[in-house]
Amino acid sequence: MSARAVAREKSIEAKQLLTDLCQEVADGKPWFIALLQAIARWPLPEETVGKRHYRYLVGGEAFDWLLLAERLCEAVGDLIPRQEHEALLFFGKPPLDLSEEEFRHLMGHAKYRAHLNFLYGVTLEEMLHLVVEEDVRKEQRSRVWENHLSVDEEAFQQLYGRSRQDLLCQFRREQGIEETDTVSLMEAQEFTYWLFKYRLRYCDPARIASDIRRALSMLRRLEPCRARCLGNAFREPPSVIEVP
Repeated sequence: MSARAVAREKSIEAKQLLTDLCQEVADGKPWFIALLQAIARWPLPEETVGKRHYRYLVGGEAFDWLLLAERLCEAVGDLIPRQEHEALLFFGKPPLDLSEEEFRHLMGHAKYRAHLNFLYGVTLEEMLHLVVEEDVRKEQRSRVWENHLSVDEEAFQQLYGRSRQDLLCQFRREQGIEETDTVSLMEAQEFTYWLFKYRLRYCDPARIASDIRRALSMLRRLEPCRARCLGNAFREPPSVIEVP
């Protein structure tokens, strides 16, 4: 079967899943349960709907399940209570108090592991940047007579030992992305995940574990509701990605 035929089959499967999801919720099934079960069966790593492109799988490994949840919730529409809908998408707060095992079972093992990749490789990597930038600002205020790099640039040097531009150029070369002066949100996520894997290659395990704790602490400060909801997931081993 050709790649085009496979893509067409997956698109048809996705449309049927949306129809089934709407029907299940209309028939009274708890919408969040139906949503997670639809996510478990969802076949498309990315798609374009109208003028918007959705990429659910970052770096081919990290699953942004809340982005897919947003897509599915839009399809279900007013069948989902507005407050519950907004609490999930804006704050990561589900309407049901599921255990981590129940969440894993409903989402499916493969997507759950990819979800953990996103937590560590994108969400916590972004939090780690904020942590280090905060440290850099404090250090720069105490070194008033010195010329400083920008906060962002010094943070990159501390985290990765190289400049942001050097790393971005290497990332784009490896991914076959054309050099431009701007970085889209989608590319920024891909770059963040690539940086996470770069750190795993070159940092010792003790520092990686320490960085995860510091990043999680920042997440709890900035997004306490989301951190509580994701708390059990962060008890997984830090090396959820096996980097060759």
